[in-house]
Amino acid sequence: MYIPKHFKVTDVDEVIEFIEMNSFGTIVTTEQGKPIATHLPLELHKQGDDYYITGHFAYANPQWKTLNENVLVIYQGPHAYVSSTWYSHENVPTWNYQSVHIYGKASLMNEQELEEDLKLLLKKYENHRENAALWENLSSQSKRQIKGIVGFKIKVEEIQAAYKLSQNRNKTDYNSIIEKLKQEHNPSSQQVAELMKKRRVFDKG
Repeated sequence: MYIPKHFKVTDVDEVIEFIEMNSFGTIVTTEQGKPIATHLPLELHKQGDDYYITGHFAYANPQWKTLNENVLVIYQGPHAYVSSTWYSHENVPTWNYQSVHIYGKASLMNEQELEEDLKLLLKKYENHRENAALWENLSSQSKRQIKGIVGFKIKVEEIQAAYKLSQNRNKTDYNSIIEKLKQEHNPSSQQVAELMKKRRVFDKG
């Protein structure tokens, strides 16, 4: 991923937090030179000094058969159009966004590993709910549906992170962009405004 120096993020803890907050990712592989992709809920785990991404495909999705190659996982955060009319001087429009690319090698899980991963996934998203659909609460019939999916894990080998949030703008323009985004009628623009506000790089005053 091309990342200008103003927008490159190298803090691993910050990237991990981003991934955990935006865990519905895109996994990209190739089949005979052609890129193919699937959008999936993914989980990040740390084992010793290594990080792994886990998830599962529907068995009917042939992409799982391509996991013997290097893979790319993409995580996307909120994004917003930035008008050049918001600047104090003539310029061009742009787009603000957050994106993380993970490169690694994938392997398939056995059924026991997949079951343990599903338990963790259900616990994360169900534990706070009344009558939670946790693994131990599922019927035998529901549990048998594990036969219809294929689990995988990806050992993280490279992380590329870009947060393009107008860090290259002066204080006046930066603050103007925040205020204008807050006035936009879509949640993504307002989320970008909040991110910029939290990451404000200028001293108050």
